[in-house]
Amino acid sequence: MKTDRCKKLSCKEQPLDPERPGRIESLDVNSSPSLLLNIALALQHVLVLSSLCALVVDTLIQEVDKERIVAYVLFCSGISTLLQSWIGSRLPLILAPSLDFLIPALTLLSAQSGTAVACRGQCTEPEEPVAPAHPIRELKGMAVVAGLVQLAVGLTGLAGFALGHCGPLVLAPLLCILGFSIFREAALFCSDHWGMAALAIVLLVILSQHLHYFLQLSVFSVCKRLSVLLSVMVTCGVCAALVHWGHVHLNSVTQMLSTKRNATFIQSRNGPHSSDFGFPNDSVPWLDFPLPAPALPLLSGKSIAAGVAGGLSSSISSPAVYVVAARLLKVPVPPAHACNRGLCVDGLGSVLSGLMGAPVGLCSSVPNACVIGLSQSGSRSTVQLAGVLLLILGVSPQLAQMLCSVPLAIHGALLGVTYTLAVATGITYFQHADVDSGRNIFNIGFTVFMSLALPRWFRLHSSFIQTGVPSVDVFLQSLLTLPVFFVGVLAFLLEHTVSGTLPERGLVRHEGTKKILSLADQQQGYSRSPDAVYDPPPPVMKVLDLSGLRTVPFCACRSPPVEEVVVAVPEMSSLLPDKDAGVSTILPKLVFE
Repeated sequence: MKTDRCKKLSCKEQPLDPERPGRIESLDVNSSPSLLLNIALALQHVLVLSSLCALVVDTLIQEVDKERIVAYVLFCSGISTLLQSWIGSRLPLILAPSLDFLIPALTLLSAQSGTAVACRGQCTEPEEPVAPAHPIRELKGMAVVAGLVQLAVGLTGLAGFALGHCGPLVLAPLLCILGFSIFREAALFCSDHWGMAALAIVLLVILSQHLHYFLQLSVFSVCKRLSVLLSVMVTCGVCAALVHWGHVHLNSVTQMLSTKRNATFIQSRNGPHSSDFGFPNDSVPWLDFPLPAPALPLLSGKSIAAGVAGGLSSSISSPAVYVVAARLLKVPVPPAHACNRGLCVDGLGSVLSGLMGAPVGLCSSVPNACVIGLSQSGSRSTVQLAGVLLLILGVSPQLAQMLCSVPLAIHGALLGVTYTLAVATGITYFQHADVDSGRNIFNIGFTVFMSLALPRWFRLHSSFIQTGVPSVDVFLQSLLTLPVFFVGVLAFLLEHTVSGTLPERGLVRHEGTKKILSLADQQQGYSRSPDAVYDPPPPVMKVLDLSGLRTVPFCACRSPPVEEVVVAVPEMSSLLPDKDAGVSTILPKLVFE
């Protein structure tokens, strides 16, 4: 029997199905969990987001500014998340920094300082690096430019058009590489203390996959939904006890990424640091409302080049995250207008992030989307509450510091487990195509191998690209070291240039509209229409229906109008109308995206 506390967290769940042990009812997009459960689920999203912040901010920012910069990133992420769930794609997604911005930022810093920072710890740096003049201002300029690129791709409708022409053999390698792209950073985080990382991973797997199968009680369904939060809390408690007793010492990510650091923008850390939650910094203020940075972003040629590269890569990864979230939620793939609106919100978030003083742009977070699969909870109200929590953290650098004090090994465990769901989601798309076809075997193998090998080679040989124009060098080096950009371009080109039949490619032609559709959507048997998930609220739809917003560039963000087809009845032998047939019947025509 449930206790009163369990009833408050139960979200009105149905009993477990005895024929399918361990299966609990998923919370869909429009569901409303109970208040306590909703707060706990929102905290899970915030913890996962903090892993990406630890990766990006710890790598780029000085320790003296890190807490305030993290607060700016969280504040901008909260605003963008609320906009995304309201007027964007409407999927329960969190906007956060990602590798799409980190790699170009490292390339930009490398070009400024004359070092090989973009190698991410795998290259030998010169003994006397040259200090960059305005690193943070150029990083902010890169974020603004990346946001403008995202806005341009969304407003022109390129994102929705490209997603509509991505079959299973494009999405499968794209999602796999999207998940594999973080393995090096996750391993670096876990190497801070493999014991704590292993403890967090084991707890997460047991709580999310095993516990409710052996003990079929309703309280354990709550453990599955809160597997991330409970795993982090238990592991943090063990780490705190070991640190207090002096048995472990936790290192920062910058110490793992390079052995010889640039002292001008990465401060040496000989004593306790902010990654160690046992030593908080009392000088950090509790309240500091984020305001636009007094120093404007610097739009140099190099920052513009890095921003364009980051914007293009994020314009590929964000629609892929939409597909992951839709697949885990068991809803149709986002239509073109929802994808375009979502990317526009990503662009607005990146521009706001750069203007507020954050050094990176924002796009849809891969691990937060994968948490939907772990917790079986994809409520839109949960991410909206998470956005509110991010706003609260954004106005308090002290709270942001506490969030960043989670050991890096735990961050690595979270990234390692959550990104695996993106890989698994990509693998599920192979079932809809002919995997025995020689065409498909070549396309998949060539795309995956080249997307892993070439970016690694260009990272190890950063001096290979020397055109004589520094901004062009930064642009090419950034693009060629981004695995997601590689796999997106290669998979799309091979799919549409190598001949193959529609069933072989996992596609089918609709009999009524003659449009080519993906078998992944047809065989899934979705019970919910796309309009119920992706259409914005009525006030937003009224604004988009204004005559001034029906043209370019806003037409790409509007829902397509419902066409009407007049079906005329054949003329009767007598001129009088038949009682069983009308003169004409008006039927709505469903527009297939």
